[in-house]
Amino acid sequence: MKYYLGVDIGSVSSNFVLLDQQGRLKNKLYLRTLGNPVKALKEGYGLIKDGLPDNAADIKGIGVTGSGRHLAAILLGADVIKNEITAHAVAASALYPDVQTIIEIGGQDSKIIILRNGIVHDFAMNTVCAAGTGSFLDQQAARLNIPIEDFGRHALKSAQPVRIAGRCGVFAESDMIHKQQMGYPLEDIIMGLCEALVRNYLNNVGKGKKIEAPVVFQGGVAANAGLQKAFAKVLNLPVEVPEHYEVMGAIGAAILAREHMESGYVST
Repeated sequence: MKYYLGVDIGSVSSNFVLLDQQGRLKNKLYLRTLGNPVKALKEGYGLIKDGLPDNAADIKGIGVTGSGRHLAAILLGADVIKNEITAHAVAASALYPDVQTIIEIGGQDSKIIILRNGIVHDFAMNTVCAAGTGSFLDQQAARLNIPIEDFGRHALKSAQPVRIAGRCGVFAESDMIHKQQMGYPLEDIIMGLCEALVRNYLNNVGKGKKIEAPVVFQGGVAANAGLQKAFAKVLNLPVEVPEHYEVMGAIGAAILAREHMESGYVST
């Protein structure tokens, strides 16, 4: 059996995906990079190899993406090296052929990808402001003493979200503290933060972009059901979250590796 490995190396997470010849996901890993991408690459590749479904299984191609893709390409001997925009667009298009807008939010950055007729038409990235990223949500969850996994569940309990200033991470945090001191329910504050992050994203990343359905929300932050609901509310559009939302970049890299190898290229 032939398999194809996709690897997405970022500053926060290192993601590994194994696809079979039919493009079905057979294994995935979501690891914390912890400032050591070399260690994360070695650990992730070793776990994927150990978890191959049978003794005759063979990894026929490797695709890499993410901010550490060039390092990953050297260490793993990658066959395909692609930027995150391409990888995320390929993965989303494979699951949602008619997708027109991709919202991707990770630990340290966020991006928007506009597709028309299956082709990337426009995109934007934000690597400057932390207010709309996973790391900021992690900080606020820790400050509120709520596990990040439960953040979205708390948001969905909100009856009336509180307006939170979301233009800047510092302002958002101070406004949240002020609203807590005023006695607003925690769920309303958390949902208010989700809506503030959505406004921040649309103002900074989606600025000037025509957002049309189908809309797909992916990246690690898509685990937050409160943010999915907030995007749907603010955009007034349905927002889809893929089953493997957290490793979509790696899925795209694996798909590209499979296409590359099936075109007749011989891996070294």
